[in-house]
Amino acid sequence: MWKMIGSILVLTATSGAGFLYGMEQQDYLEKLLYIRHIIYMLKGELEYTKAPLGEVFGRAAVRVREPYKGWLHGLERQVERRKEDEFFKIWMRSIDRDLHTLHLKSEHVIQLKELGSCLGRMDSTSESLHLKLYVERLELEIEKVRESLSAKKRIGNCLGVMGGIFLIVILI
Repeated sequence: MWKMIGSILVLTATSGAGFLYGMEQQDYLEKLLYIRHIIYMLKGELEYTKAPLGEVFGRAAVRVREPYKGWLHGLERQVERRKEDEFFKIWMRSIDRDLHTLHLKSEHVIQLKELGSCLGRMDSTSESLHLKLYVERLELEIEKVRESLSAKKRIGNCLGVMGGIFLIVILI
């Protein structure tokens, strides 16, 4: 009787772990989609208002959720009181400080940081063009993640169940 209850609990736990892995993969895709949404907002604000970057960050910050809101508000404050040609450093530090809780893959963090090298120095048309190019690169990354999502979910579920069965066989 106790072996049966233990077996059910082990199988439930390992299956749950596999399910959580799939949910983490889905959550990661949603983070990338939200970053794309923010970049589209920044691009739209920049093209429509022709406002300085600090003001664009502030306007976008009121329409997004945390931790992106804190990131954009911090960028707004720092850009407004910056010294000349320091935007890239501000951008890099703000990503490291405010977006570390997202646990993005290193290649996505690097791409986001590279965007900062193109902003803050040029006119709004050039900045808008660079935001568009970043969105296109991000679209490719999103498509890669989306294509592998269902396979990773299935693998996570199967490995959870198979791992549970393996543990049950070993323990019994």
